[in-house]
Amino acid sequence: MKISELFKEKKFVFSLEIFPPKKDYSIDTIYSTLEGLKNINPDFISVTYGAGGNPSDNSTCEIAKIIKEKYKIEPLAHLTCVNSTKEQAEDVLDLLEESGIENILALRGDINTNVPPHDDFKYANELAEIISKRGKFNIVGACYPEVHPECPNIETDIESLKYKIEAGVTHLISQLFYDNNDFYNFMYRLRQAGITVPVQAGIMPVTNKKQIERFALTCGASLPKKFVKIMSRYENCPDALRDAGIAYATEQIIDLISNGVDGIHLYTMNRPDVANKISDNIRNILKCVNNG
Repeated sequence: MKISELFKEKKFVFSLEIFPPKKDYSIDTIYSTLEGLKNINPDFISVTYGAGGNPSDNSTCEIAKIIKEKYKIEPLAHLTCVNSTKEQAEDVLDLLEESGIENILALRGDINTNVPPHDDFKYANELAEIISKRGKFNIVGACYPEVHPECPNIETDIESLKYKIEAGVTHLISQLFYDNNDFYNFMYRLRQAGITVPVQAGIMPVTNKKQIERFALTCGASLPKKFVKIMSRYENCPDALRDAGIAYATEQIIDLISNGVDGIHLYTMNRPDVANKISDNIRNILKCVNNG
C-alpha cells in the first residue's frame, strides 16, 4: 500500500523508524527489535539506508521485505544518493521493486568519508525525479523545522522542498526538534508558501545525552533550556533519563496532536521498550483522533 493513501484514509498517521544492524552484527538481530515493536501496530515502519549510505549494502531492502512479509506492516525504505551513481541507484530501485516495496524516502544523505561521493546527484529532488519516472513507487521527503544546516535561510530551504514536491514527493517527515514552536513556525511558513502536502513531526526521545547532542548538532536542532536541564539532571542515571525522555516526548506528541499535526514519526533508535511506553501513553489519544 502506498503511504499517500494512508493520509487520505486516516486523520492521523503514526509511524516508527528503525535502522539496520551495524556491519559486525547479523541482520537477524533486527528480529528482536521488530518483535518488540509489532504490538504497537504502527501505520508504517521506515528503515534507514544501509551502512553510512553504502550502495552495496542491501540490508535496508532485506529488512523492509521482512517488515512487509512477516509482520504485515507497510515499510518505508530510505534511499540516499550522495554516494551513488545513477546506475547504482537504478539497481537499488530494481531490487526494491522486485521485493514488493512501494514506498521510498528519497534523501541526499550525509557525506561518508569511507565512501567517495559521486557527482551524479547533488540534491534529493534529483533522486526523486528518477524514482518518479518509474511510476511504481510512492515518494516521501525529509524536512528540517529549523532549516537544513547547509541552507542559508528558511526561504531557500522552502524552495528546495518545492523542488522535491514537484519531483513527486507526496508527504514530508521532519527531522527531530525539541521545541514544538519551532515546528509550528515552520508549518506556518510552509503553508504560506503554498506547500500543502502532509507533514509528519519527527520525535526522538532522549535516552543518551551525548547521542542527542550529536544528532541535534548534525541536523541543526536547538535544545531548549527545559530540555537541557532534564538531560543535565539525569545524564548519570540511565533509567531516570529514559523515563524523563519518555515523559518529554509524550508531552511533545500530545501537544502536537492537539494542534492538528498530520502525524508523528517516532525515531525508535531500535529501543522497543521506549517506543512501547510512548505508544501506551498516547494509545487512547490516537483512538480518539482517528475515531472522533
